[in-house]
Amino acid sequence: MNDIRRTILWVIFGFSMVLLWDQWQIHNGKQATFFPSAPKTVATAAAEKPADVPDALTAATPAASASDVPGAAEAAPVAREKITVTTDVMRLTFDGQGGALVHAELLKYGSDADKSKPFVLFDESAERVYMAQTGLIGGNYPNHKTVMTVLPGERALKDGDNELQVRFESPVQDGVKLVKTFTLKRGAYDIAVKHEVVNTGAAAVAPQLYLQLLRDGNAVDGGNAFYSTFTGPAIYTDTAKYQKVEFKNIDKDKAEFEKSATAGYVAMVQHYFASAWLLGDGIQRDNFARKVGDNLYAAGMITPVGTLQPGETKALEARLFAGPQLEKTLETLAPGLELVKDYGWLTILAKPLYWLLDKIHGILGNWGWSIVGLVLFLKILFYWLNAKAYASMAKMKAINPRIMEMRARLKDSPQQMQQEMMRIYREEKVNPMGGCFPIMIQIPVFIALYWVLLSSVEIRHAPWILWITDLSAKDPFFILPLLMTLSSLLQTALNPVPPDPMQAKMMWFMPLIFSVMFFMFPAGLVLYWLTNNILSIAQQWVINTRMGVPPQFNLPSFKKAEAPAKK
Repeated sequence: MNDIRRTILWVIFGFSMVLLWDQWQIHNGKQATFFPSAPKTVATAAAEKPADVPDALTAATPAASASDVPGAAEAAPVAREKITVTTDVMRLTFDGQGGALVHAELLKYGSDADKSKPFVLFDESAERVYMAQTGLIGGNYPNHKTVMTVLPGERALKDGDNELQVRFESPVQDGVKLVKTFTLKRGAYDIAVKHEVVNTGAAAVAPQLYLQLLRDGNAVDGGNAFYSTFTGPAIYTDTAKYQKVEFKNIDKDKAEFEKSATAGYVAMVQHYFASAWLLGDGIQRDNFARKVGDNLYAAGMITPVGTLQPGETKALEARLFAGPQLEKTLETLAPGLELVKDYGWLTILAKPLYWLLDKIHGILGNWGWSIVGLVLFLKILFYWLNAKAYASMAKMKAINPRIMEMRARLKDSPQQMQQEMMRIYREEKVNPMGGCFPIMIQIPVFIALYWVLLSSVEIRHAPWILWITDLSAKDPFFILPLLMTLSSLLQTALNPVPPDPMQAKMMWFMPLIFSVMFFMFPAGLVLYWLTNNILSIAQQWVINTRMGVPPQFNLPSFKKAEAPAKK
């Protein structure tokens, strides 16, 4: 029973580590378990790609010429004119071709390569294609290929102002003109986007509006070979809820998500950041996610504008979110939008853990100490469960010499050995499985906390103390991983020595093997494990002392057990 107990404990430990490493990567669409290295393909500029809207609805539309613009007073559009606008939190670049948002810098967040430069979310370059586009389909109407006129206006949010607008007007195509107005607000990462569709022709028209996010399929820079996070489209509806769509499934035409809905959003998700098109509830929309070129994907929604009689104008309001995955902010923007911050299958535990971590940070003001405080709170919360587990271990350690002597004496009589072992357990009132159940209960909590720390953008680039200047990056001097490894070995030394030599070896090799990955893990995650180890050692030491089990270290001995001398 002692061997079974230890085997189960190691299975539990191994299972938790597999969940933290292997299953996390598989869950997020990585093809390799260790050191995933998908080849990076340079995306071609979006302007060179075919039309990025569903094939069955429309074909590519060439840009209109200046002669198509009605009214002599209106200025002729300038091909691919780009303008840059700035708020207190974003610097955005719009392209006059289609009024697309082709570049977005988040001024409050530093780049992974150079923290002094702002993080770039949207981009149109040789290395990255990621942008937001809109247009009309159902005829030869203005779309994201149409060159538009940028109307004059403010290009920077002034002190005292709370919003600024950027306005685009298309030339008339098939009797239809499209006017786009982007409204940016102070401190906000969501942009109000108003589409006004004007029927200037002599016949009724019924166009549809598409809102899409165009992105290459490359992994996010700054990732880690030892862990991965999801990158790709996500679609949320009232009925199917949050649905991640992997690029590889789009390639195979096996992407599964709800195609039609009257609420929800379509997003592009990556580690710490996201973008999403939001429409009001009750508006019919068709969702899509498709491949539109070599290593280029589009995800979005199509909604009917309605029938417009000659001279009639209809407006449709939408919002574009492009920013960090701040959970409290996302919750206020749209139902379910906070799910782009993906906690996996333990969301029900992760959300209250994040709430508690945020509250502790509100008191301590440092994310590193907040991690320490949260682990301390959890250890206090689970104190009695841990006490039962450590008490069981202490009892096992106290009777371990008897067990070892008995096993050596009866090693040639397995059945008698088991009977004698059970007799000793009954006499000493020891349950060999007593330490398993409390540990099993806590594993989901600590896995959920792992995902909280890995997913929270607040911890990105956050300093702790001294040499730890970024809790989301690995320890530059590997001090925390080394301390964590030593603490794991100390825990092993405090536990009873397994009678089986092979188990004794595994007890020492397993912490070493699993500690290797922590040398490349973010410092915040290593700090969490190290804190947990230290507090566990302290509690185990106190319980052993109270139970009269003297502190001793069971150092490894890998010698083969010798048989007793024959008389």
